[in-house]
Amino acid sequence: MKIAIVGSGYVGLVTGTCFAEVGIEVVCVDIDSQKIENLRNGIVPIYEPGLEEMLIRNMKKGRLDFTTSLADAVVNTEVLFIAVGTPPGEDGSADLKHVIAVARECGRYMNDYMLVVTKSTVPVGTAAKVRAAIEEELRARGVTVEFDVASNPEFLKEGAAIEDFMKPDRIVVGLDSSRARDMINRLYKPFTLNGHPIITMDITSAEMTKYAANAMLATKISFMNDIANLCEIVGADVNMVRKGIGSDSRIGPKFIYAGIGYGGSCFPKDIKALIKTASDYGYEMRVLKAVEEVNMDQKSILFRKILNYFNGDLAGKTIAVWGLSFKPQTDDMREAPSLDIIRNILNAGGQVKAYDPVSMKEARKVLDDSVIYAEDQYDALIDADCLALVTEWHEFKFPNFRMIRKLLNKPVIFDGRNIYDKDEMARHGFEYFSIGNASHK
Repeated sequence: MKIAIVGSGYVGLVTGTCFAEVGIEVVCVDIDSQKIENLRNGIVPIYEPGLEEMLIRNMKKGRLDFTTSLADAVVNTEVLFIAVGTPPGEDGSADLKHVIAVARECGRYMNDYMLVVTKSTVPVGTAAKVRAAIEEELRARGVTVEFDVASNPEFLKEGAAIEDFMKPDRIVVGLDSSRARDMINRLYKPFTLNGHPIITMDITSAEMTKYAANAMLATKISFMNDIANLCEIVGADVNMVRKGIGSDSRIGPKFIYAGIGYGGSCFPKDIKALIKTASDYGYEMRVLKAVEEVNMDQKSILFRKILNYFNGDLAGKTIAVWGLSFKPQTDDMREAPSLDIIRNILNAGGQVKAYDPVSMKEARKVLDDSVIYAEDQYDALIDADCLALVTEWHEFKFPNFRMIRKLLNKPVIFDGRNIYDKDEMARHGFEYFSIGNASHK
């Protein structure tokens, strides 16, 4: 089987490389010629554990190739995945111009039956627009070519995308023909041998499922952050509350950790898009509007704690920041809480010395030289007046606390991810501030 993946970003690269890993012939398409040249040389534009090694291995095996020509890619292709970006517009809606452009090119070049699958995160109704765009181009050519359209949303976690694709919780596919169903079953058979299910449904439901999943996860995060803020006011410990409710099987322990808000390429964008979709249909997503509001406020809570500690004056103060990416195991800086925290510190007259094991190159693209980039986590502490833990990378979880005390001007830690134990911090002589525990104040 030969498949094409249009869009060689995060989703497209992971999808194409993992399909190649199980023996499928894959060609990845992108209009960025420099990106394609780099990929052909084994240079991966994103950080994702295990991806580079798998990509190079499959290129050497001849199962994975890259091109800028969609016309060449569709030759003898049975399945084409659209995995291009859908950036948010000013009104929060997903911008579908790249998706529709790919659909039109498919209509211009296809000569045999092909299943066109939307892999990009797209709002309800996109598959119908893809179908219409292909049909319009076929009519303009004066030809009749059979094709099907399907929706196959991705559920990849950055930092664990390879594992998620190779061993999925579920594979969701929206389709409307038996021919498309047979092709999807054949394509995904290597990933279902261990019992991972393919859940087929109508296309509209599949498009909604992706947004609903991310909306539910974002809701859990904002709910727990709201509870954490109340815990501080009433004198409760959110870590204890989390354990108490997480042991309930109806709730579960995942995504109920208090912190400084969610970021990344998915949750913020998808929440906005779902709110906008509802508005277009005359419905108000009241819960999701609150989720978004809580998250925006939560991104500044660590800054407010720092500002309060220094009596509202950060002039002449240097804040060491550990972690820049929105989560560990990725270099993704999109909507990262660190950006809000750092910009607030700078605007308040403070200075920032930052360290991240992976994402400092990406951070420079956003922050330029407004911050000092440290050589390592301890270099960031030299002459700093406090430490702000922003991203919970593994190497930050068991640091040398004696070294931290020695290097900081004052032994003060602001823990935005609640990864340290308050009693241990007290034994080490730190003033310790976390999220959702009034006893730290």
